[in-house]
Amino acid sequence: MPRLSRRSFATSLSCAALAALAPARARSSQSSDAKTKALIDLSSNENPYGPSRSALEAMSAAQSVASRYPDAAEDRVREAIAQHHAAKPEQVVIGAGSSEVLRLCDAAFLGPGRTVIAAEPTFEAVLHYAKVTRAEGLTLPLTPDFRHDLRAMAKASDARTGLVYVCNPNNPTGTIVRLDALTAFLEQVPKTAVVVVDEAYHHFVEDKNYGSVTGLVERFPNLVVARTFSKIYGMAGMRLGYAIASEKNAEAMRAQASWSTVNIAVLEAGLACLKDPELPRQQRALINGSRHALCRALEKDGRRYIPSETNFLMIDVGADVEPLIPAFAAKGIKVGRRFAAMPQWLRVTIGKPEETEAFYRALGELVPAKAAA
Repeated sequence: MPRLSRRSFATSLSCAALAALAPARARSSQSSDAKTKALIDLSSNENPYGPSRSALEAMSAAQSVASRYPDAAEDRVREAIAQHHAAKPEQVVIGAGSSEVLRLCDAAFLGPGRTVIAAEPTFEAVLHYAKVTRAEGLTLPLTPDFRHDLRAMAKASDARTGLVYVCNPNNPTGTIVRLDALTAFLEQVPKTAVVVVDEAYHHFVEDKNYGSVTGLVERFPNLVVARTFSKIYGMAGMRLGYAIASEKNAEAMRAQASWSTVNIAVLEAGLACLKDPELPRQQRALINGSRHALCRALEKDGRRYIPSETNFLMIDVGADVEPLIPAFAAKGIKVGRRFAAMPQWLRVTIGKPEETEAFYRALGELVPAKAAA
């Protein structure tokens, strides 16, 4: 790997950002607020660049209909999402973020005597909501290369299994499972179990072996695919997510939903995003460029990290991360929480170039490279 000084690391990040921004200079940089100025927040896998200008304009324009319920806007968004995925509007379920979509899956397909199977660690929403339904959670460790152990998950699935959850790419590891492996997995899981594939981070993936399973819903009616506008579209605070499912499963999920949980401003912003096919590519170039530069710097220092296909990275700090979290905060940087299954791995969100450089500098001060190795 090429040698990188701190100065060349910062230059590499800046060049990557400028190159990606060239076709998108008109986009808004208004995502910075008082909180991020006071504290660099790299803890929750948010997009530091925020919504596009068209999305912001759509949200502002929605003020004129703020007195109205969002039913008509929901219908328009459902139709737009269906067209985006070559599906039927009846197959689309909209929620206030993909977290609500996952809650609807639990409510529709779990209950006493049923089990939900997930990896450990992964995004815990389905396990958390399952407790409300009095279902039993079953977690299985990742493979040695930090991927879902699909073979073990399929073997554990039986007549009691109501839900199987696969986060692909996985949070917090940033790893993927290949499309062919996931397709074979869907063949093995009992048809009575609903398989939820969470593709919240799919826009960031560069691995050619990866593929979305949205096109497999017709082949596997027990498949539900969750998506979100929080990550690549930079609208985590506005809350908009959706699922693609069979008409039967979509109807079962909608039966568990409250009315009008998604606000009209984010619905209009979602429509604007779907009309801008260049936006995901531009955002991916910005964020992945910074991630690649950070990885090169970590390699130069001999630090171990998990190759990621997302907007975050897990770094081995050589000891429990718990004391490091307040230590980073004291330097003005908020990092990810501790994961019990991987206590020595620190998750950090990829920020803007200057934010990522600040993290890299703080990491070197708090965990010298030799100590990490």
